[in-house]
Amino acid sequence: MNYQIPMLPLGNDVETKAVLKQAAKAHRRLAELKGVALTIPNEQILISTLTLQEAKDSSAIENIVTTHDEIFKAELYIENLRSPAAKEVQSYANALRKGFGLVRQNKILSNNYILQIQEELEQNKAGFRKLPGTALKNQQTGETVYTPPQDSEDILRLMQNLEAFINNDDLSDLDPLVKLAIIHHQFESIHPFYDGNGRTGRIINILYLVSKDLLDIPVLYLSRYVIENKGEYYRLLQLVRDKNQWEDWLIFMLTGIEQTAIQTIKLIENIKELMMDYKKRIRSQFPKIYSQELLNSLFSHPYTKIEFVEESLRITRKTASSYLKELVEANYLELIKIGRSNFYLNKPLFDLFLNVPDLYKADTPIIESGRIG
Repeated sequence: MNYQIPMLPLGNDVETKAVLKQAAKAHRRLAELKGVALTIPNEQILISTLTLQEAKDSSAIENIVTTHDEIFKAELYIENLRSPAAKEVQSYANALRKGFGLVRQNKILSNNYILQIQEELEQNKAGFRKLPGTALKNQQTGETVYTPPQDSEDILRLMQNLEAFINNDDLSDLDPLVKLAIIHHQFESIHPFYDGNGRTGRIINILYLVSKDLLDIPVLYLSRYVIENKGEYYRLLQLVRDKNQWEDWLIFMLTGIEQTAIQTIKLIENIKELMMDYKKRIRSQFPKIYSQELLNSLFSHPYTKIEFVEESLRITRKTASSYLKELVEANYLELIKIGRSNFYLNKPLFDLFLNVPDLYKADTPIIESGRIG
């Protein structure tokens, strides 16, 4: 059965009692996350580190698999260590940051912005699909699961309608988190690009939250939740198309927002606790070199180098080198030689991101996985 993508807003009332109950839970946790994120003294610490975490997880959904070490090193543009997968993850991180810069400034999420995000992600200017032939297949069986719109005019018409639904709140009085779940389903069903639809759609999720002031900075990412419940995610996407069954999809997405907010709060609190520990000990042990700028520099990325410290503290190269040497000797950092360059690893911070999957398992109800098709 071919799914006829509806124009938005939907004609039927999807805000059931169960949906609204779950939306309230998600809002409560999202508001808590928004507040906790503000307790980190430099927002760039969360933007840079969590963006890379999300880039890794979102890319993994598309079977672009890399390691934490690869992505952190790729961020430093160590060319000889950048695998094709790490380069793709880096493009995702750059696309997310570019989108955040656009949305934060103007508080809208236009098709022009979505096109720019996808262009940064895929490193091409292909734009919306103009040629027929795109179909979504089950990776195991090769069976066609869903055929998105093929006509370029249909794609453009649906994307213009989606753009209006995203930005014009007069069109619908739905709860914004319910709207997010509908927007995500609609975008993935339109499947407007030749490639990068899943990753672009997940970037749209977080940017929508920022555009509606539900978050100040992009810190809530649903990709890990999708990984943990990948079968159910695809099953419920398709269930809406096959049977117009919105409630299960909406509750799934709202539950993801709630659970991911809880887990991100834990991660941010862990980062904050580690920062406070470093602050207290470095200030006591090295009062002459301690500054908030130094602390921010050590936590804005698991790896640092002399040039970064030199630039962020506005000190000479010799002084930056001396600071880092003292921190290595006191076991705050590990010296790692890559080629001819010295890099300095904040191992406890690195380990926090390495252990993120454990956060996502703790206190999280297991959702039974379904199968595509």
